[in-house]
Amino acid sequence: MSKVRTLFSVWLAYMLEYRAELFFWALAGVLPLILLGVWQEAASSGAFPLSRSEFARYFLMVFLVRQLTVVWVIWEFEQDLVQGRLSHKLLRPLDPFWDYLLAHLAERAARFPFVALLLLLFFLLYPEARFAPHFGDLLLGLGLTALAFFARFLMQYTFALLAFWTERAAKLEELWFVLYLFLSGLIAPLEVFPEPVRALALLTPFPYLVYLPAAFLAGQEVGLFPGLWVILGWTLAFLLLWRGLWRLGLRRYSGHGA
Repeated sequence: MSKVRTLFSVWLAYMLEYRAELFFWALAGVLPLILLGVWQEAASSGAFPLSRSEFARYFLMVFLVRQLTVVWVIWEFEQDLVQGRLSHKLLRPLDPFWDYLLAHLAERAARFPFVALLLLLFFLLYPEARFAPHFGDLLLGLGLTALAFFARFLMQYTFALLAFWTERAAKLEELWFVLYLFLSGLIAPLEVFPEPVRALALLTPFPYLVYLPAAFLAGQEVGLFPGLWVILGWTLAFLLLWRGLWRLGLRRYSGHGA
């Protein structure tokens, strides 16, 4: 535990050196806030199951969830592997997985003040989005956000391990991100999806990475089950896949003299 605390504090200090860059990273995730205005105008027609205020609250919470769950580990791992830095990480008495994970958590802690500032600004710009969430929904939404972050990180880290065999592992993540973009609830809440598309999406991990935690945080009436079991099942599957690919990848890496 002392190793984890020390590594987290080192990464936090490192992230705080780039506060201006963190602010621009936070601004880069404003797509949900742009879509907020689009869907609010669409809701005025009365053709959708959510009202203007419900759309506003939902997309503000999507912005928050996205800011807390953004992951870039595949590009870091790929660069470390290609440039030889992974060898140095393997000499440490800690699996590199935790090094990358703690770097992401430290970045979240450093980024959060900027995210809170942007949320406050948009609450002022959209008075209809102001609401007081139930304490239970807030806790559950934050818990689901933490689970979504870990699942997203684990999925991308598992894809990153393919860099042991190919230098284009990030291309798979780009394909995965297209599915994530359309099925996660990032560009539209699942309530507006056609029923067949919605039923298919609910079998994938994507809605539980954005839609479910955002809906709870926004105070919408959504069911926790079976969605929780679905995302836990996908997380377990990627956990097993990660461990298998890690063992095979290390053998290949050491076999090349690294």
